[in-house]
Amino acid sequence: MNSKLIFCCSFGLSLLLWAGAAFSQSAAAPEPATHASPQYSVQGSLASAAPAPQGAAVSYASVTQLNGLLAQLESTSKTTQADLTKLRIERWKTDGGSKKQALGNVDSIQRNLQNALPAIIAQLRNAPEDMTATFKLYRNLDALYDVLGSVVESTGAFGAKDDLQALSTDLNSFEGTRKQVAERLENLAASKEQEIVRLHTELKTAQAALPAAPPKITVVDDNAPAKKPAVKKKPVVKKATTTPATTPAQTPPAQPKPQ
Repeated sequence: MNSKLIFCCSFGLSLLLWAGAAFSQSAAAPEPATHASPQYSVQGSLASAAPAPQGAAVSYASVTQLNGLLAQLESTSKTTQADLTKLRIERWKTDGGSKKQALGNVDSIQRNLQNALPAIIAQLRNAPEDMTATFKLYRNLDALYDVLGSVVESTGAFGAKDDLQALSTDLNSFEGTRKQVAERLENLAASKEQEIVRLHTELKTAQAALPAAPPKITVVDDNAPAKKPAVKKKPVVKKATTTPATTPAQTPPAQPKPQ
């Protein structure tokens, strides 16, 4: 489990770095996916299985490796589905709860092999070096291995020997494919990191090659006649308007009193 956790962390860091470089080139960055529980991953179907556009040309060796890996995986899937159909879990000498759990695991594996896994395979064929789709395949194989391993253990305890041998072979085949996908993920992450370093180097080189902006020069003509200073206009002072004082009404002179 520790090695698996370290691998997922290192892949997540590489995926973030690659997404940053892709964003700088106006390309869309994929969202980092969180690790789901094995049971949920096996039962669920792939909702976002639309083919992703390829950003760059893929080498012939990379496509050849992927095609061989996917062909082997499809063959193992068909064989496993046939081997699971041959199981007679209802005849196992165990309690009803164990039978019910085994039947549920078998049903989950069958639905995954018929729906989710083919969708991921189709997405990878359209985008062979898509790291998000490759990581989805790794997670799916990891979940399949865990649940199928539980069915193999139950078959060894309660089922027929022929069924145990067939399912054990299927389990080992899934494990081998899972290891190949893990190695492919490491190689893709290393390649993307080298591409990021190269892009950063090219960007710095291009920035250094850009010519510096020339300084702004102001030309002063000594022969030009000097401009006369502008004459300031005196402010106009408005005269205050005075209202004439009102003269009091003249009183007639007093008449002398008669004696």
